[in-house]
Amino acid sequence: MVFDNISAFNKFIIVGFPGTPVVQYFFFLLLLMTYLSTLLCNFVIIIIISTERCLYTPMYFFIRNLSFLEVCYVSVIVPKVLDTITFNGKFISFSACICQLFFFFFLSSTECFLFGVMAYDRYLAICHPLHYPTLMDNYKCRFLTISSIIGGFITTFPHIILISQLPFCRSNIINHFFCDSPPLLQLACADTNLIDLLDFSCAALVILTSLLITLLSYFHIIATIITIPTQQGRSKAFSTCGTHLIVVSIYYGSVIFMYVRPKVSFAFTLNRVVAVFYTIITPIFNPVIYCLRNKEVKESLKRRFHLIVYNFFLSY
Repeated sequence: MVFDNISAFNKFIIVGFPGTPVVQYFFFLLLLMTYLSTLLCNFVIIIIISTERCLYTPMYFFIRNLSFLEVCYVSVIVPKVLDTITFNGKFISFSACICQLFFFFFLSSTECFLFGVMAYDRYLAICHPLHYPTLMDNYKCRFLTISSIIGGFITTFPHIILISQLPFCRSNIINHFFCDSPPLLQLACADTNLIDLLDFSCAALVILTSLLITLLSYFHIIATIITIPTQQGRSKAFSTCGTHLIVVSIYYGSVIFMYVRPKVSFAFTLNRVVAVFYTIITPIFNPVIYCLRNKEVKESLKRRFHLIVYNFFLSY
């Protein structure tokens, strides 16, 4: 493609979140605390699962991978959002913007596939408990995890390559708090219909496929839970499934709103609000919902805490 008399920008300006300096700094502190809490929770989960032999099970193997993904996911977005509070931090180079866009879509696509894998794992554990050790062994755990990563890459790489070849000359102001596809395509001075179609198709494939697997798995799980004879057992199982489904609903609902919809005009202010849910809020909920509410993890945390306290006083 040849574009005559078109000057492309090599830097973009990220608008970020509007507000007075006081509001901006309040948001900075709130976001920083959320980011650090997310990192802390997920690192604790990774360490506990990696060091406690009683947690060497497929479920915790997938949770550890999810925690690692969450650390990478929020680290791709949040540090730059914090940087946009300062004036110079609003600038981002073209290459850095494309890199952020790639890793954001790659990690989020991989996470969607992993959500589906985790739901399928719970389906096997609850609905086929006697055959579970053979249906989900170490080899299959690694295979499903690697398949999720490959799937995330395949569904991300093509349209990111096409976006990186576009000329951007209408404006260099990205009306968002990070380099996302919809506001970036608004700045292109070339036909983006093919990229829009590919973006929509890949997002639909990733989100709807993983969501369908998740919903079907939980449908069978709930059908099995209903047959549990004791009220206490049913309540405990429904409580766990309910909290999982709430987080999944928030994540998928916001992502579907952003990427699996017809190309119509939505206010980018609304888009920023929706994007907060799947880029900032969901990552801090996941470790709490999937892991920190589990009895085994709580017991492991208590043992580690007592050991740290014991060693501390012993050193004195």
